[in-house]
Amino acid sequence: MPHQYFEDNTNLPSNIQKITFSIKGKKIDFLTDNGVFSKTSIDLGSRNLLKYAIINDAKTILDVGCGYGTIGLSIAKLYPNTKVDMVDISERALDLARQNKSINTIENAEIFASDSYQNITKNYDMIITNPPIRAGKKIVNDIVIGGASHLNENGNLWCVIQKKHGAQSLIKAMKEVYTAVEVVNVVDEYCIIKAQK
Repeated sequence: MPHQYFEDNTNLPSNIQKITFSIKGKKIDFLTDNGVFSKTSIDLGSRNLLKYAIINDAKTILDVGCGYGTIGLSIAKLYPNTKVDMVDISERALDLARQNKSINTIENAEIFASDSYQNITKNYDMIITNPPIRAGKKIVNDIVIGGASHLNENGNLWCVIQKKHGAQSLIKAMKEVYTAVEVVNVVDEYCIIKAQK
């Protein structure tokens, strides 16, 4: 059975590549490898989420399902006064994220293993995620809906999901646990969603 990017892919043969991502006037280099999501380029969902998510006064941010670090490390690089925690279940992705933190000389990010919120012991001003759609609806809901329990008062969760991958049903479920849910933008069929605790 083929490996999925949301699994531990430590034993897959390695084929490290480097990609460069430009965002808001800054360039960030990312090492990628077999067994991680979007290994040849930054995916459109993450690009759009980074473009439209509003950081504002968020001082503590959690990136759930961080992969090799696209979202969390980009935010940490752009907003050096924030503290960004990044979690993933895949050791290969976490190892790449740590390497990417180092090669980009980012000091304000911490990277550690967690299956969704399993190892999260504090709350955040903001949670951001491009959830692993192929892991299934239950895991996506656990990440997006479960975020409400790990946000500070008036904190926000930002996520991205394609319309065809269940955006409407996810939004409906979000409205049951968050005080406000807004589709901030729809770009190339990707819904950028903000939910407030």
